[in-house]
Amino acid sequence: MTETKPITYAWAINHAIDEEMQRDPTVFLIGQDVGRMGGVFGLTRGLFDKYGAERVRDVSIVEHLVVGGAVGAAIGGMRPIAEVQFADFLLLAGDESFHKMAKWRYMHGGRLTVPMVVRAPCGIQGGVGAEHSQSPEAHYWHTPGVKIAVPSNPADAKGLLKSAIRDDNPVIYFENRRLYRNKGVVDPDPELLVPFGQGTVAREGTDVTIVAWSAMVPAALEAAEILEREQVSVEVVDPRTLVPFDMETVAASVRKTSRLLVLHEASLTAGPGAEIAARAADELFELLDAPVKRLAGTDNPIPQNMALEPFCYPQTDEIVSTVRDLAKW
Repeated sequence: MTETKPITYAWAINHAIDEEMQRDPTVFLIGQDVGRMGGVFGLTRGLFDKYGAERVRDVSIVEHLVVGGAVGAAIGGMRPIAEVQFADFLLLAGDESFHKMAKWRYMHGGRLTVPMVVRAPCGIQGGVGAEHSQSPEAHYWHTPGVKIAVPSNPADAKGLLKSAIRDDNPVIYFENRRLYRNKGVVDPDPELLVPFGQGTVAREGTDVTIVAWSAMVPAALEAAEILEREQVSVEVVDPRTLVPFDMETVAASVRKTSRLLVLHEASLTAGPGAEIAARAADELFELLDAPVKRLAGTDNPIPQNMALEPFCYPQTDEIVSTVRDLAKW
């Protein structure tokens, strides 16, 4: 049975954690303020009262303890969900994430697994400044051994997180904070999972393909609505995960449209879109009637002034203008 009442992206994450903790006693939550406070963004509300301090563990503001402790617990047979509050601070757990979490299964010849999830709230929102607003997915795409989820809507937020928790490999789950209040219908089936490596066509079109993820998907869909009134048909492809990345769905779309725009919030230079654009140029060259375009965040520290934040990542009018130019080729 499908639930008809929409729920928020934030509440979908809460439901995923709750259902997996009910299903599997080895699943537990660890992070800063995840307990009685219910998370700094309110996403873990109710879980401490339901599961207690043993399974909803508040710890000090020490990211290498959060991630490193989760690695140790995962190796020891548990399935931790570690929250770092802000994705920016994953780099404080550099050794624990780049090395231990990502590489130990390989380095031990597969004799152990590291089944853990790092929830990493990301994105520009609310004037929290340059150290709390970034989208660092490219850093970890460049780290073999880690899977990366980038959900754009409540249904995928729940389904991808449940898949991540059940995976025997480490997953970094980037949740964009601008999406927390977005609503959508989410199937309540506790066994409904969204598989990794299977993108989706969020909107069908024939003239230009936009590949976008996370908070850029709603922006792309809004731009597509505007462009439809100008007789420009936009197809929006949401990969849902960056590792593994579904290049086949991208290729199928480009085969229809012959034009590709890669859209993301992370900084442009050496950003994740550069990898997708390079692969498209290499693998899809004969399908393309125009150069692959990238539209992304600016290459500067993100200002704390909220009036300046919109200048740091793609806005709807920029997407519309870029697609307009691309469609003329």
